[in-house]
Amino acid sequence: MQRKRQPNRRLEQERILARLLRVGTWLGTGIVAAGVLASSIGGTIGLSPMIGGPIVTAGIALFIALPVLRVLSMSILFARERDYCFVAITVLVLTIVVLGGVLGMVLKTGSLSGG
Repeated sequence: MQRKRQPNRRLEQERILARLLRVGTWLGTGIVAAGVLASSIGGTIGLSPMIGGPIVTAGIALFIALPVLRVLSMSILFARERDYCFVAITVLVLTIVVLGGVLGMVLKTGSLSGG
């Protein structure tokens, strides 16, 4: 028998997930901005101008990871509520996302090793 969700608890969970996305978005924006700044002024302060590229890439990777983190968080919340139907759905979504990423790497490089 499935338990009824309490409206206040559900609202709090939504706030937690929204906070995760908000903080992650600001963090990703800050990382991308730091990478752009490092590329722009890196040479003038003694750093390689090439240092900004990997920093920007890290920020973009965070933006890509945020929706995955939300689905993972939702899966954990549903498991705590013993709502196993939604746990199965979120696990299926995560599986599709991971397989899509792996297949994208394989098709782009021809192998998982990148060579």
